[in-house]
Formats: sequence, C-alpha cells, structure tokens
Amino acid sequence: MISNESLKNIKLAFIGCGVMAESIVAGLLRKQLVEPYQISASHPRSERRAELKEKYQIKTFEYNAEAVKFLPDENSIIFLCVKPQRIKVVLAELKGMVLPAQLVVSIVAGATIETISELLETELVVRTMPNTPSQIGAGMTAWTCSEKVVSEQKEQVKMLLTALGKEIYVETENQIDMATALSATGPTYIFMMMEAMTDAGVHLGFSREVSKELVQQTMLGSTLFAIESSKHAAELRNMVTSPGGTSAEAIYQMEKGGLRTVLSKAIYAAYNRAVELGRKR
Repeated sequence: MISNESLKNIKLAFIGCGVMAESIVAGLLRKQLVEPYQISASHPRSERRAELKEKYQIKTFEYNAEAVKFLPDENSIIFLCVKPQRIKVVLAELKGMVLPAQLVVSIVAGATIETISELLETELVVRTMPNTPSQIGAGMTAWTCSEKVVSEQKEQVKMLLTALGKEIYVETENQIDMATALSATGPTYIFMMMEAMTDAGVHLGFSREVSKELVQQTMLGSTLFAIESSKHAAELRNMVTSPGGTSAEAIYQMEKGGLRTVLSKAIYAAYNRAVELGRKR
C-alpha cells in the first residue's frame, strides 16, 4: 500500500479547473496528501485563475498545454476535467505532449479509455466517475484503468480519489457506465425524492423550512443507520413496518404507483444514455 509520504514528489495537472476539479484540489490539500506547489491547473478565464491561485496557492495557466509542461517526465498525473463536449478539442490540443510515463486520469462523462488513449497516444489511462457529493468530500467514485497501468499507479489513484470521499475499483469499463447510472446520476433521484417529500410536508401543513429539515435529517439518518447496521434494505424496511400501520399504508400506495418500476426504468435509461454518449465520442 502506498503511503502519503510517497505522494510528496508527485506532480498534478488539472486540465479545466471547474467545480469538480476544484473539489479534488481542495480535498487533496485538506487531507494534506499533497502540497500546493505540486499542483498546476488550467482555465481560460483570468478571474477564475486568480481565484484558484489566491484560494489554494497553486500554479494556474491560461492554456492547457502550459499546465502539462509543468509536469516532470515521471511520477506525474494529468487530470482531464473538461466538459464532455470539449474533450476532443482538448485532447487534440494535448496530442504529442503526454509522455510515456505520465498517467492520465479522466473524470469526463462518456469519454472512453480507447478514445483518450488514441488521441493522446498513451497507454496509461484511468477513467473515473465521481458524483456531486464529492464536492464536500462525501462522494462515491467508481474507476477503472487500461491494462498498462501498474499497481503502484493504481494505489496512487486510489489514494488521490479519497479526497472526494469513497472510491471503488471496477473490473470493466462497462461498469463505469453502470456506475454513471447508479451512483453518478443517483443524487438526481435522491434530490427528486427529497423535493417530493418536502412538498408533501408543506401540503400537510408544515412550513417549507420545517418540512425540509425533517426530510433531510430523516434521509441522512436512514442512510447512516443502513450503513451501520449492514442489514439488507428489505430487513430495515420490515423493521419499521407494523401490520396495518402508517408504513404499511404508505408502502401499499408506493407499490401501487409503481415506484420500484419507475426507479428501475430511470436507472436503466440513464445507463443506456451513458453508453450512447460513449459511442458518440
């Protein structure tokens, strides 16, 4: 297992330092996995570069190529953090600049390992799929990599991704598309459920603020309880469902409305869309 000490000499370049890239930078510095002098970042807007430099004391560049030039030949990682519609343009800009020993880590939705590898002419590619709670260090990131990525580099990636929360290595790239539908898109389902429950509370007569607090804490507590208990969700549901009680009545209405089926179809549709996006790039 690689240690924090072994990350002291690593250099990182964040290509496109938007919200998610900043989350990684902030997490790495907060956990003291790296120091500011080890990080470079690119962004086209001068105001954004000044903000990042002042906030994190990292090196910032206007052009993507400049951030990559900051890296040494070895023990360096290039994070691709641009928007999906910009990825091919950015890869074209960086073509011929990535050295054989440099690792490329992508957080770009739909950008396949094959596409990145071909356009950058490199065999060392990692594809990750974080989610929005990563912005507060409570995220879930699925990741996989090309065959040429060695065990030490995998351990480096594993440690660096802890800056976003939890990470899980998956064996195939198809599972990244599956994670896109389940965990990366997952907050959408949760937020929609929160919105619906909060609106229901308002309909019952609570103020919106009180209803929101009741719902948020209930969701948080239920999740923490599920993690702590290690029980199957069905067991937990049965624990709070008394015969003829309020939970039984609520479950009847949700099953009648097809809640499980709708969620399942939504997740499968998100998966198909993720696969489709990958084919287009």
